[in-house]
Amino acid sequence: MHESEGDICAKYPLLERGRCDMIQKRQGWQWQTYRVVMVVLGTLLLAGNIGSFVHQAGLIPGGFTGFSLLTQEVIKKFTGVTVPYSLINIPLNCIPAYIGIRFIGKRFTLLSCLSIVLASVVIDVIPTFYITDDMLLLAVFGGILNGTAISICLCGNATTGGTDIISIFISERFGRDGFSYVLGWNAIVLAVAGLLLGWEKALYSIIFQFVSTQTLHTLFRHYQRNTMFIITQKEQDIYKIIAQETNHDATLFTGVGCYEGKQRNMLYSVVSSDEVRRLMPKIREADPKAFVNVTKSERIWGRFYQRPND
Repeated sequence: MHESEGDICAKYPLLERGRCDMIQKRQGWQWQTYRVVMVVLGTLLLAGNIGSFVHQAGLIPGGFTGFSLLTQEVIKKFTGVTVPYSLINIPLNCIPAYIGIRFIGKRFTLLSCLSIVLASVVIDVIPTFYITDDMLLLAVFGGILNGTAISICLCGNATTGGTDIISIFISERFGRDGFSYVLGWNAIVLAVAGLLLGWEKALYSIIFQFVSTQTLHTLFRHYQRNTMFIITQKEQDIYKIIAQETNHDATLFTGVGCYEGKQRNMLYSVVSSDEVRRLMPKIREADPKAFVNVTKSERIWGRFYQRPND
């Protein structure tokens, strides 16, 4: 189980002056309103993308959205009956919703369910409108919009449902970037789509999914881990910055610089990629002479503070 943010604040008094003020603010109605707005905006963008780029090109996105669209197309192809998207997608998301409530957080899951229901209804209602006949353009720009829509929902501490919830569960439980693991599921969906609907659409769908994944990794880095090595003579000041900004601890190593033969101090800490962007300006301000090396952490074991989803 994760430590609650209140427990973290009590355990580390250093945080009470900075980070805990932000924690308390995030519990207020302003933060909850922001979350709802972000989820609605992201969901409408997602639904609009499916109603335009995806439907026009006949693409099959990844995740449960793609599986729902694929099921809808297969039923229509072999029976001639058009089943509403919502009747497929909403029941399909019951399992991820259970995982979310059980292991992630209730508000997180409720907002994700809002996205699932809203997207399902809008996709059934919105008509397909013409943009271009170029399949490559539809795949590329559709992928960009899809990744952007998912990122917006994630910034509101929610998801668009389906494999996104499962990805969050993998990331928090095992300390890995779970969004990379859904590629196996997407490969199965696309393989079935190629066999039943034709390989041309399946291949363009791969381009769509690749662009979407790269856009998501660019815009949302919360679950990507980075290791920071900071050589500085102001180690206490920089440690306070790390603790206040991220709730993470750091380890101090003492060594000798080979060139000058003087003692050097190095702070070692593991933070998320988006936290690196917040830390770097403050580290430069505290010690302009600090030498910082940032490397990607493929996997971590042991205790790592992860802000719990509510």
